[in-house]
Amino acid sequence: MKNSKTLWLVEGAVMVALATVLSLIKVYKLPWGGSITLLSMLPICIYSIKHGVAKGLAVSFVFALIQMFMDLGEVLSWGLSAGTLVACILLDYLVAFTVIGLAGMFRTKKMPGWIAGTVIALLLRLASHFASGVWIWESAGKLWDGFDTSNTYLYSLLYNGSYMVPEIIFSVIGAVILFSLPQTKKLIAPRNEKV
Repeated sequence: MKNSKTLWLVEGAVMVALATVLSLIKVYKLPWGGSITLLSMLPICIYSIKHGVAKGLAVSFVFALIQMFMDLGEVLSWGLSAGTLVACILLDYLVAFTVIGLAGMFRTKKMPGWIAGTVIALLLRLASHFASGVWIWESAGKLWDGFDTSNTYLYSLLYNGSYMVPEIIFSVIGAVILFSLPQTKKLIAPRNEKV
């Protein structure tokens, strides 16, 4: 039992480290936060599929804290009010990155469940960023020059969708390729289950 706990803790640490390194490889970065990375969410999704949602949420929360601390200086430079800053930290970091741990929700359904769980988890991350965008842009009144500022919902959807939709598409393509490999299936299939 002790070895089992040690194993999932070590695997969790490795996946958080891998996800963090991949999050530093940015294909595209937006000025008010958000970027397209090199499949940075996939290690957390794989961990959740292998070990379940509870452990997946624990590991993804650690990943959320790391992402928050890595970006904190930039977020503080935006000049947000205290309430807006708290909303930004909660919705853009703690909730948005923690929901990635839900990817294992259909882990017993094999590859279709793995893909479905990954898609749902990443769409929940988009929903969290969308809610944050509405709150921040309504509260702070900071919008890009030349954009119609009357509809913060549309603005938040376009802004957050501009990086999250490609990120979701790339992650799903990467997941399908990775999950199709027999070696990967064997490694991430829930214990006591044949692939």
